[in-house]
Amino acid sequence: MKMLQLTLIAMVILWTANWATAQDAMEVVEEPTLEAPAEEEIESKLPFEISGFVDVYYAASGTDNPLPTSFTESINSFNLGMANIVLSKEGTVGFVADIAVGPRAEVANGFTGTTLAAIKQLFVTYSPTDWLTFTLGNYGTHVGYEVIDAPANINYSTSYMFSNGPFYHTGLKVDVALNEQFGLMVGLFDDTDSKLDFVPGKHIGAQLSYSDDKTGIYLNYIGGKDAEEDEFSPAVFGHQFDLTATYQATDKFGLGVNATNKTVAPEEGDNTSWFGAALYANYAFSDAFLLGLRGEYIGDDDGLILGATDGSVFSFTISGNYKKGPLTIIPEFRLDSAAEDVFPDGDSGKVTSSIPVFLVAAVYSF
Repeated sequence: MKMLQLTLIAMVILWTANWATAQDAMEVVEEPTLEAPAEEEIESKLPFEISGFVDVYYAASGTDNPLPTSFTESINSFNLGMANIVLSKEGTVGFVADIAVGPRAEVANGFTGTTLAAIKQLFVTYSPTDWLTFTLGNYGTHVGYEVIDAPANINYSTSYMFSNGPFYHTGLKVDVALNEQFGLMVGLFDDTDSKLDFVPGKHIGAQLSYSDDKTGIYLNYIGGKDAEEDEFSPAVFGHQFDLTATYQATDKFGLGVNATNKTVAPEEGDNTSWFGAALYANYAFSDAFLLGLRGEYIGDDDGLILGATDGSVFSFTISGNYKKGPLTIIPEFRLDSAAEDVFPDGDSGKVTSSIPVFLVAAVYSF
């Protein structure tokens, strides 16, 4: 009997030990969890890069006259700029699909009312070697200091030279790196600022460039037939020479220069022209705040820009850039002054010789 009791006790102890071990094993084994892949892992798997920006602004004019330059024509109101998204890939074979909508995009892209109005750039590239790149499609111009994209400019409003120069070209260009500092670009384009070729013949574009750690110098040209001959007027050719230069004196202080001359040359009759020059300066007080200045002079005695016989204009702009992560707030004051009354008010018909404008823009980049 005693032997039977000992046997039962041993069986109970053994069973209890096995049960405890099983419980421990069950506690250790956990259900597998599915973790979301990191954002960096998702981006690395994409076959292209994604970037873009959005911008909005409010502008007020002291004389109720709008600025005669691009993208800030609306005053005394809140205004939309552009919503932009860029898909791009670099390498031996690459591409850029740059899509933009909004009032700024409509002015820049042209072809309002068609699907072409949403295309800011669309091109493919081929680089068989490190020193040679072919680009075919629609791309931003090589002429001038400023660009269409608000995040790339320190001043939110644009200059007269930018507004009256080319925005983009459609065609084929070849970039050649002559050495580590010098580069050469030549291109064959359709009509300037057009995604279709309406005037027979092609435009020729060229750029000779020099750059090092602090300096960039770019000598640009664009020329070709702007209007075909008809029964009322002769054919018209256009030629524009442009110089752009930058100098980064220190980590905080930078300078820029732009000078351009545009000639309109009909096959019959006298040539007309305008010229301009601008000085840019910027100083970074901190990582969060940068101040930019622009002083521009336009000589337009033939009235090609403002329609006046003495169309000389001086424009001064001061812009702050407050950065908070991807957001930049740009308070800006600008004063345009002309030799005579040339700035019209579209509503009242009032014409004045000067326009003081204050604006605030918000630009979000990603």
